[in-house]
Amino acid sequence: MAVIENSKITVVGAGSVGSSVAYAALIRGAARTVALYDINAPRAEAEVLDLAHGTMFTGSSSIIGGADLSAVEGSHVVIVTAGAKQNPGQTRLELIGTNARIFDTMIPQLVEAAPNAVFVIVTNPCDVLTMRAVRRTGLAPERLFASGTVLDTSRLRWLLAARTGVAARSIHAHIVGEHGDTEFALWSSATIGPVALQDWRRPGHEPITRAHMQELTDDVRNAAYRVIEGKGATNYAIGLSAVRIAEAVLRDENAVLPVSTVLDDFHGISGVALSVPSIVNASGAFPVRETPFDAEELELLRSSAEALREVDASLPE
Repeated sequence: MAVIENSKITVVGAGSVGSSVAYAALIRGAARTVALYDINAPRAEAEVLDLAHGTMFTGSSSIIGGADLSAVEGSHVVIVTAGAKQNPGQTRLELIGTNARIFDTMIPQLVEAAPNAVFVIVTNPCDVLTMRAVRRTGLAPERLFASGTVLDTSRLRWLLAARTGVAARSIHAHIVGEHGDTEFALWSSATIGPVALQDWRRPGHEPITRAHMQELTDDVRNAAYRVIEGKGATNYAIGLSAVRIAEAVLRDENAVLPVSTVLDDFHGISGVALSVPSIVNASGAFPVRETPFDAEELELLRSSAEALREVDASLPE
């Protein structure tokens, strides 16, 4: 497929996350049209108006939206942020009951309104909600997937950049698994440029040890809790990361991003949505089956899958 012309991104949910996604899409010029849809008409219309007032400074993109489902029609990418938000001290998985009920009604309506779109689930817990949405809609997993650990991976690379004195874009390391408490880093394949992370040396910076790796993993895993405790929500970074995924679709980039798709015999794991490095293009997201895992990492991936499988099985169909 080719780069999509006259592209349209629709953001579902005009809360702090959805509004930040729309804002990021506008300032990055990610699509010709950005739509913001929410059943709360006054909130959606106010956010659209506020964003529209700044379009003199955002290039050629336009912003539309409101509470009418017709706003979703013609979308190439639909980014779903609607749902109950995560409160201080609450895990992502604790949100599942409320948001599963919302998704059961909302997702089929969105698919009917934009049957040819690629859907990116941001609402938490995004992995389990993606599994449920794929079952409800019958869409191919490559066309309905979650933002997963794209943001967690950015957090890891930012932390590594600070420790090593290297630009984050030159660091190649991924957080994989659940977007949540069982996520982990693929340290065995992490590199800075062409150099294995554990072999990297630079004057004035400590080498990355196993103790550092554990500390970094913990910092990434707890990052959202720290932000939520301080300001009530995470919104700016997830807005940017969701739009980065949309750009990979709209530009047919074949970019490798750790999004969360329902896996099919990925290292023996099937039927569970987990984040693994995946090729993202105009057709959707496709896990890179050749991704290497050492024995410890493979066990962590299986444990993450089992944790999500148990939560999914606990929900009424």
